[in-house]
Amino acid sequence: MKKLFCIIIVIMVALIGCGTEKETRSSTLDDYEVTNINAEIMEGDFVYRLYSKERVYEPNEEIQVYGEIEYVGEEEEVVIYHAASPFYFIITEEVRGYEIDYAMDTPLIGTTLKRGEPLVEPYRKSGGYSDQSEKEFVEFIKEFLHKEGFPSGFYTINGFTDFYVEKGNHIKEEYEMEAQINIKVSN
Repeated sequence: MKKLFCIIIVIMVALIGCGTEKETRSSTLDDYEVTNINAEIMEGDFVYRLYSKERVYEPNEEIQVYGEIEYVGEEEEVVIYHAASPFYFIITEEVRGYEIDYAMDTPLIGTTLKRGEPLVEPYRKSGGYSDQSEKEFVEFIKEFLHKEGFPSGFYTINGFTDFYVEKGNHIKEEYEMEAQINIKVSN
């Protein structure tokens, strides 16, 4: 009887242990459909655009995603103040559930925008991991950073701007516009 009781306890512990393993995502790349490769937001005298040249890319094909700011106000030109760039791109690979951060230097830079002439900047790869990151995530980020294009997957790109203009008496008028697009990387 003691032997049977011990066996039941061992089986229960094993079953409980199996239930606590990390939950895996059951979705596949085929479950995702590209719905939006162009987004445009207007705030005050500025238009922010986020767009991709393609809906679907091949693995290791150059990804062509761009952020764009256009000044549409009454002045001939305006100076915007921002970090190394006024554009930020936070990317999530949806199938794996990985968020790819976007690091940037933060000096204060002034850029002159002429009315009707957009400032366009391509997405540049960024991202990283720590010694606490899971092995699979580390391998993914290494492939992401060191190979041309993106690894196979479905990517949501959250783009946003962060800049300000000075209005009379050194009053800062801040602009933070956000848009979202998605792309697929598949054979």
